[in-house]
Amino acid sequence: MFDKVLIANRGEIACRIIRTLDELGIESVAVYSDADRDAKHVGMATEAVHLGPTNARESYLNIDKVIAAAKDTGAQAIHPGYGFLAENAAFAQACADAGIVFIGPSASAIETMGDKISAKNTVSAAGVPVVPGKSEPGMTDDDLVAAAQDVGFPVLIKPSAGGGGKGMYVVEDEKSLRSSVESARREAASSFGDDTLFIERYVNDPRHIEVQVLADNHGNTIHLGERECSLQRRHQKIIEEAPSPLLDEQTRARIGQAAVDTAASVDYSGAGTVEFIVSADRPDEFFFMEMNTRLQVEHPVTEMVTGVDLVEQQLRVASGEKLSLTQDDIKLTGHAIEARVYAENPDRDFLPTGGKVLELDEATDWVEGTEFDVAVLTEDGELVERLLTPNAPDGSVRVDTSLLDGLDVATTYDPMISKVIVHGDDRGDALRRLDDVLADYVVFGVVTNVNFLRALINHPAVQSGDLDTGLVGRELDNLVKQPVPLEIMAAFAARQLVPADASALPTADPWTDISGWRASRERPWQRRQVRGPDGSAIVIDFRPEADWGGWEPFGFEMRIGEQAHDVVVESYADGADVDLTVDGADLATTVLMLPSEDSLWIHDPDGTYAFQNVEPEAQLGGAAASGEVRSPMPGTVIAVRTEPGAEVAEGDPLVVVEAMKMEHVLTAPIAGVVGDFEAAVGAQVAVDELLMTVEEA
Repeated sequence: MFDKVLIANRGEIACRIIRTLDELGIESVAVYSDADRDAKHVGMATEAVHLGPTNARESYLNIDKVIAAAKDTGAQAIHPGYGFLAENAAFAQACADAGIVFIGPSASAIETMGDKISAKNTVSAAGVPVVPGKSEPGMTDDDLVAAAQDVGFPVLIKPSAGGGGKGMYVVEDEKSLRSSVESARREAASSFGDDTLFIERYVNDPRHIEVQVLADNHGNTIHLGERECSLQRRHQKIIEEAPSPLLDEQTRARIGQAAVDTAASVDYSGAGTVEFIVSADRPDEFFFMEMNTRLQVEHPVTEMVTGVDLVEQQLRVASGEKLSLTQDDIKLTGHAIEARVYAENPDRDFLPTGGKVLELDEATDWVEGTEFDVAVLTEDGELVERLLTPNAPDGSVRVDTSLLDGLDVATTYDPMISKVIVHGDDRGDALRRLDDVLADYVVFGVVTNVNFLRALINHPAVQSGDLDTGLVGRELDNLVKQPVPLEIMAAFAARQLVPADASALPTADPWTDISGWRASRERPWQRRQVRGPDGSAIVIDFRPEADWGGWEPFGFEMRIGEQAHDVVVESYADGADVDLTVDGADLATTVLMLPSEDSLWIHDPDGTYAFQNVEPEAQLGGAAASGEVRSPMPGTVIAVRTEPGAEVAEGDPLVVVEAMKMEHVLTAPIAGVVGDFEAAVGAQVAVDELLMTVEEA
């Protein structure tokens, strides 16, 4: 076994790999860019090497720098994690040329399976069914447009390189075909350095089923069951589970064997995933989509139900060992579900957020020890034991994370910041446990998708297992932009009424209060206008009761629109718990709140919410009417499609902003003439920053 391994990655996957290296007594070497100097994986590793600037091409994607870091530190092997160089055949070959073990398959296997065109041809020759389409190398935009006519709409445009949903577009008709091809090619070039595309039929009501395979260098290949990954948005996975609620045992065996045949067709070694598409109404019929020649983001659910540490197996295979497991050794116990936590705002079209972590509690009541441990709990919550890779029928919780208190979460890299994984006796038990853990998950300072995750896993179709890859898109309006709970509004109002030094409440002298208290008089109404989770205006009116008298508990009236509510605050501690009741016993809750420089962060069992005071009212809403074009997210301007003085129609594309590998096209809010502007390609912009204006003609 190796003495020292370099991890050519960052974030939660680097932390997760280090965990296994520590368990095996292997020294770890982290690498980092300027943006990651204070990152968690840097502090966890035995040693760390600075690669260069924030730009990934000059740091994490620079093969020469990564190889040099391994040589300089004496690392015998490199684990690529996922993303970045994980599926780069040139990198695998560079490791071999430098005498460093690449913890993954051969360069030739990566090259064959990394090109989806050659992959489809290879597995088809091995008898594995593939989706109909056209996948010739070097297809031009005109070739793709023509191919779509032959395949028939709807079609799916896919990049030949890479994965993760980047550069994938579903096209329903010819009208949007060419513009989608152009966008897909640009995203593929930006994400993978390769803009090759191909076309395939889009399967209606598809389910995304993938199979984990494991192979050694001695001709042994097994599979470890399947994962259901159908809950996606824009081809990006959100929730994954194992096993799939769709497959019966016979189909599970057939699809598993197809995955083994796929791996064998390229003499695969190490851990890999074969992805299939299955029609929801024909669960016994599956088609090969692609093979990911690396560890997958969702690998923990397989570890949960099999008890196999996949990173350890990767290390053992790479060091030359034979697999110690046979197919008969693989048993699926219970059910596991993973939720991906992203730094994004679902209420604002899932735009990347970022920010500084002001307070962090990643469900530590569930996971004893560090967040990398897996707690096996009894029904009353007592810790029984900790396992590196659990196979725990009585329930497990695991949090793979990259977060730290005080960490600046930038919009430079992928928006995934952590994963919450649970194990239960059955699927229902796992879903309940996941909801409970997410209810306790607190990140103040960075808007995340946790509220959305909870809404999704409690959707009736998800609860029943009636899934397909279009479910999230169809139900999006029911999953986002939900009304802010009343108790959250009340907690916000309470914060406006209570002195900043909340500890002074029980003994404060009302005669020295400067907030307007008068004996035997009603207090005046106060109004706050805030920016809600979706960026829209929320107006809250409130006033203390006339007979306030004492300081704790105290009551006040609150109005939101035409609705009036009575609030009683039982206790208050700024930055800690607030006990309050809304409208008598109808709504009683305890919230946690934290004021920051420009926002108030509030968490209760319903979720986490951030409010920004906005003054005056004119600053909220009406931006489109005034012709202002503002960036809805922090990011980089990558394209400007207009110029000062240009006449534009409403909806014309003006600026493209990129953040966390995703593009967002800003369009003209009204018809008119573009005014002078300073937005330029390469400029870094902040959320809501004014980029240009359109003056009504």
